Amino acid sequence: MFTFLSSLRTAPLSAQFGILIICIYLIAMVFAPWIAPYGETEILGSAFEPWSSTYLLGTDSLGRDMFSRIIYGARNTVGIALATTILAFLVGGLLGIVAAVMGGIVDQLLSRTVDVLMAIPSLIFALLILTIVGTSTSSLILVIATLDSTRVFRLARSVAQTVVVMDYVEAARYRGEGLWWIIRYEVLPNISSPLIAEFGLRFCFVFLFISALSFLGLGTQPPLADWGSMVRDNATLITFGDITPLIPASAIALLTIAINFVVDWKLHNASGLKDE
Repeated sequence: MFTFLSSLRTAPLSAQFGILIICIYLIAMVFAPWIAPYGETEILGSAFEPWSSTYLLGTDSLGRDMFSRIIYGARNTVGIALATTILAFLVGGLLGIVAAVMGGIVDQLLSRTVDVLMAIPSLIFALLILTIVGTSTSSLILVIATLDSTRVFRLARSVAQTVVVMDYVEAARYRGEGLWWIIRYEVLPNISSPLIAEFGLRFCFVFLFISALSFLGLGTQPPLADWGSMVRDNATLITFGDITPLIPASAIALLTIAINFVVDWKLHNASGLKDE
């Protein structure tokens, strides 16, 4: 923790800005019930009321407070994306490292299965599966995590293959160390930097993917607040010169940019390059 804080002081302004934005989103996600002036599903007034001191960003098509729903949207959109990314990394990362360490038939079976899944366009496959199994939160997380774990598998397998041929890994094999010992103490510590950077990028892709599904009506379902569906439900306001639908869209874009700033900083540190 102290190491991170000391490195943060010397981080570029873009990375500091990114971390500030991420912290704000996390605070909104955790403390949404205390920050939002109204409830997530509370119908308060008429549809599409203008901005006012009572409703800071007006109301949506059902008369719910837009400002409150944007705050709750951080909990739903960001929370689901984070859970999905963590699951994808646990499954894809672990299987990728196992494939690299074991090799042979295990590597071939896992790699060919992943190739088949990656050959299917992700959006079409997600729309098909979600149409069949339903669009509950658990289904959404499982389907997208399965699709995204294939990308994580390819990266984890690729970087792990450069480590398993090293002398210290061979020495661990000759000592009789087991598979999980080698993965935990020899392989994983040496590939953590690219995996951490990929986690940030994967989160951005998952975050945008869930928002796109919600915009199409197959993501987070009503009455839960979700930034993608909020853009769709209030898009008609744009024809009247009202920028309210652009606010949830801007929230999506801002978090994506902030995470990329932090990922770029971490990749730069991991590369060992020095600033001029």
